[in-house]
Amino acid sequence: MVKNLLIYTLLFPIFGIVLLLFTPAKKLKLMKLIALTSASLSFTTSLLVWGFFQNSVGSFQFVVKLFWFPNFNINFILGVDGISLFFLLLTTLLIPLCLLTSWNSVSANVKEFLIAFLVLDFFLIGTFCVLDLLLFYIFFESVLIPMFLIIGIWGSRERKILASYYFFLYTLLGSVVMLLSILYIFSQVGTTDYETLLTFGFSDIEQKIMWLTFFIAFASKVPMLPVHLWLPEAHVEAPTAGSVILAGVLLKLGTYGFIRFSLPLFPKASFFFTPLVYTIAAVGIIYTSFTAIRQTDFKRIIAYTSIAHMNLVIIGIFSFNNIGLEGAILQSLSHGFVASALFLVIGVVYDRYRTRIVQYYGGLATVMPLYIAVFLFFTIANIAFPGTSSFVGEFLILVGSFKVNTTITFLGATGVIISGAYSLWLFNRIAFGNLKIQYTQTFLDLSFRESVLFLPLILGTFIIGIYPNIFLSSIHMSVNYLVELLYF
Repeated sequence: MVKNLLIYTLLFPIFGIVLLLFTPAKKLKLMKLIALTSASLSFTTSLLVWGFFQNSVGSFQFVVKLFWFPNFNINFILGVDGISLFFLLLTTLLIPLCLLTSWNSVSANVKEFLIAFLVLDFFLIGTFCVLDLLLFYIFFESVLIPMFLIIGIWGSRERKILASYYFFLYTLLGSVVMLLSILYIFSQVGTTDYETLLTFGFSDIEQKIMWLTFFIAFASKVPMLPVHLWLPEAHVEAPTAGSVILAGVLLKLGTYGFIRFSLPLFPKASFFFTPLVYTIAAVGIIYTSFTAIRQTDFKRIIAYTSIAHMNLVIIGIFSFNNIGLEGAILQSLSHGFVASALFLVIGVVYDRYRTRIVQYYGGLATVMPLYIAVFLFFTIANIAFPGTSSFVGEFLILVGSFKVNTTITFLGATGVIISGAYSLWLFNRIAFGNLKIQYTQTFLDLSFRESVLFLPLILGTFIIGIYPNIFLSSIHMSVNYLVELLYF
């Protein structure tokens, strides 16, 4: 029973999809309840995975092996360790929240919308749990299909088709070259089983070439400069639920790929290309931080801040020590909470007033106090205020990188300082000043459903900030094992 928890987590979205296919399209409430229940059950089983997870074990747990192409040594293997555990939990938490936030806002093609999110749930869970490199690639790329449809069909403005193609082509073309390396690995090793590949030693030139192909694929997902242009477009045009899952989970596919594959499979190449990674990440942090300051669209501001925060995570990953790597994983989890919440904050006012241009808002602290209180909490979390999850993650990243390169630590910290400028500027414009009654006459504070949406994100942000050891204790042994692979 316990051993098969990952199978249950993966299958609940499939059961939901099957039930939706046989549900009459007119029964909207029933369809929404089916989708929400299946996604919630998947989250519940992932919580059980965390509950039964053994913190003292650094290897994979809950391993399930199903033969797929046994003659070619390609098998469907699922398993989690401390690195993938919280990416799994983050995915299964945010999908139900996405369904809840779309409860009233999506009225066209509701069945297809719900199925798209459950398919996305299935592919994301598979991406974080599968232990075969070829199957990882299949899940990794399959995520693009439902997300492409979510942006292109249920997007909010006229540029949604262009934005969906931006997203699809940037991320797909970046990953095609990785497939060539995977095929080469299969020809050399005879299998794509992850644990077998860890024992195989590639030559220096092989590592460098394959590392570059993996880097292109993962960098386009983070995203890093110069392949970041798709993200602001995708965020601006996507529905609120699409932006939440895009910022909360899809950006983590790149950082997870670096940690899971680039570092342990190609350790020498990872050390060799570290100056290149540091340079791109530092430029990305400073450039996108300053770019965020001059934006006028609510979503575009948060989109650029996401790029800056994820590039700081990259610096932590390439510090090659326990502190930096654990900080990178914790900051990825923190960003999943904070960025998702900020996009929900945007969605609340957009659903009411149908605009995201900052100049049309002002003085909301007097008429929407609960909304502004939630906005303030996640604003201070976004600037890594002590007591919030971002502070712990960014502090560990900067300490870890300081042990390796003080210059990159300084540049990374500069981005943290600038984040205070654009975050407080945005909050000040929205919360204070004169009410723009010439644009809006009626103001409604958070409803009960909207308050429930924010509650788990507030708790997650607060708990990591106050007592991070709850999460770090599960991460530590797996990160320690990864660092041993890098140096030995």
